[in-house]
Amino acid sequence: MKDQGVFYVYALKDPRVNPARPFYIGKGAGTRAWEHELRLDQSAKGERIRQVHAAGLEVLTVKLVEGLSEAEALRIEAKLISAFGTEDRGGLLTNSVVPRGVALGRSRGVIVPSGAVEKAQIALDHLKSAVFETTLANKGGITNYEVAKCLGLQSDYGGGSKNYLSCSLLGILMREGKIKRLESKKHVAAVR
Repeated sequence: MKDQGVFYVYALKDPRVNPARPFYIGKGAGTRAWEHELRLDQSAKGERIRQVHAAGLEVLTVKLVEGLSEAEALRIEAKLISAFGTEDRGGLLTNSVVPRGVALGRSRGVIVPSGAVEKAQIALDHLKSAVFETTLANKGGITNYEVAKCLGLQSDYGGGSKNYLSCSLLGILMREGKIKRLESKKHVAAVR
């Protein structure tokens, strides 16, 4: 595997508090951890970096674990985001694992353990990416059944074979404008 051992998990820390407190957890390779300060965006993370700079300080960038495969780095990143929690859920991190504009309501009587929402949203991002990459690779289009089968997302609930998970993922990607459905019921990437 070419990516074996080149990934790491890092934290961006705010030095205005003592001890410095993490406000972002990420995974990367090469100089990824330091790129956030070079290209400030309009996210909560970008705003926090601006605040640190306005105080005359520099963000502390710390590699937490090195020498990982991408899968290991993703797993550790997800666990740390879940453990620290995101600001919009009462935690410390500015990570935006919950898509903007998505209302996350709780059903009456359902207990949602701390970190469960973050884990689900991280997994959703990875699933959407896998489905999108699959549609990109299949220029002639791909059906829901093919997505479910080739990505191992088939349902066997109660002996049925309704592939709701892959269908939901395709629906989300269509709503986001990343893929479109053809008359042949095949899905193709709308953007390249």
